[in-house]
Amino acid sequence: MEIRYPRAFLLPLTVVFFIFFFIPQFTYASEKEYVRQPPGCIIFTKHGRSESEPQQVHVSLAGSDYMRVTWVTDDHEAPSTVEYGMSPGQYNAVARGENTSYTFFFYSSGKIHHVKIGPLKPGTTYYYRCGSCGPEFSFKTPPSTFPIEFVVVGDLGQTEWTKSTLAHVESKDYDVFLLPGDLSYADFQQPLWDSFGRLVEPTASRRPWMVNEGNHEIEMIPIIYPHGFKAYNARWLMPYEESGSESNLYYSFDVAGGSIHIIMLGSYTEFDSDSAQYKWLKQDLAKIDRKMTPWVIVLLHAPWYNTNTAHQGEGESMRKAMEELLYGARVDIVFAGHVHAYERFTRIYNNKADSCGPVYVTIGDGGNREGLAMSYKNPRSPLSMFREASFGHGRLRVLNHTHVHWSWHRNNETDSLIADEVWLDSLSASSTCMGQQPSSLRDEL
Repeated sequence: MEIRYPRAFLLPLTVVFFIFFFIPQFTYASEKEYVRQPPGCIIFTKHGRSESEPQQVHVSLAGSDYMRVTWVTDDHEAPSTVEYGMSPGQYNAVARGENTSYTFFFYSSGKIHHVKIGPLKPGTTYYYRCGSCGPEFSFKTPPSTFPIEFVVVGDLGQTEWTKSTLAHVESKDYDVFLLPGDLSYADFQQPLWDSFGRLVEPTASRRPWMVNEGNHEIEMIPIIYPHGFKAYNARWLMPYEESGSESNLYYSFDVAGGSIHIIMLGSYTEFDSDSAQYKWLKQDLAKIDRKMTPWVIVLLHAPWYNTNTAHQGEGESMRKAMEELLYGARVDIVFAGHVHAYERFTRIYNNKADSCGPVYVTIGDGGNREGLAMSYKNPRSPLSMFREASFGHGRLRVLNHTHVHWSWHRNNETDSLIADEVWLDSLSASSTCMGQQPSSLRDEL
C-alpha cells in the first residue's frame, strides 16, 4: 500500500527534519577531536548551453567492449541517442538508450539519458555526439592488455581543491578513473548535482569513470525518501546488471581483457551474511580464475583500517562481515575514502600483518568541502606504512601479471608531487598464498 502525504504536511515535516537531522550534524562536526585544514571554496559550475544540448556528459564501462554514455538535457523531448565513430565528425554508428528523471521536493531534474554503445575496439579513440546536437566529445577505451593505468580519487566534491586535483589528474594520461564514494557533496541540494556534473564533464567525458556511493550520496529522509540514493542512482548508472548484481550500489567489472577484476562494494547498504550484497560478493569472487585474472581490486567508502582520529570504527561492522571473503579470495588491494587524508597500510588480515592479505589504502583526499582530517592516532601503528593529510590523487599502473606500481601524488604544489610509492606483487603469483584453501569459499567448492 502506497502512503501519500498532503503537500501542506510536507513543508512542516521538512522543517522538523532539518532541525533534527542537519543541525545535530553541524554541531557534531564542530565537536570532533581532530582539526581540519581549511577547505577550498565551493565552485558552482553554471549551465552555458541550450536546453536541447547535452550537459554533464560522462562515460562508464558497461560490460565487455561496451561503454555507457550519460548526459542531461533541460529539454525533455531531446532524443536518447549517441552517434559515434573513429574519426572526428564522422559517425558510422548510432545507438539508442533509455532515460529517466526524478523530483526531490521542489526540484525537478532534467532528462537524464543513458545510452550503451558498442561493441568497441580496445585502446581506441572514439568521437561521439549526444542527442544529435551540441559539441563533439571523444573518449579512449581501455587497452585489452597490460600495461594499464588507473587514477584513484576519493571524496572529490566541487571546490578549488577539486579543480586542482582534476588538473593534476589530467596532466598525465591514464585509462580508467576510480572513485570510491562521495562525489558531488550535494547533500540534498539537488542543483549541486548538476553543478558537479558540469564541473567534471571535461574529465569524465573522455575516460570511463567507475564510481560507488559514499555517505554523501545517501540523501535519505524518513517517510518522504526512505530508501535514499535517488539522485545518485538516477545520474550515475553503473554496470550492476552486467555483473549480476541487483543494486547499483555494488557491482564488478573486468578490464585488460579480464586480467583485472574490480569490485565496487556498498558501505551504506546491507552487507551482513544474510544480505543480497554479501551473497552476490561470494558468488562474484567464486567465479574468478586467478590464472586468467591475476589482479583483484576492491573499492568501498568507509575504510576498514584507519589510524586517523576521524571516522574511527565506522567500517568495522562491514570488515567483520566481509573481510574473510576478501582474504579467502586473495584480493590484492582495497581502496577506501571517507577519511579526508591519505594512508597506506601493509598487507593485513584480521588486524594483523599477513602476507596473504590485501594492501589497504585510504584516499579520501580529492577535494571535499569539509577540509582535511589532520589528526592521527599515536603512537603510530606498525601496520601503517605512510600517512599524510594533504589533498591529492593516486595512480595504479599495472605493468604485467605480477607487478603493479602504486603512487600517491600530493597536489598542494603547482606540480603534482609523488609523496608515496610502492611496488606490489600479485598474490596470484604466490604459491604460499594460492596453495591454501580459501576458508571463506570452501562451502562453495
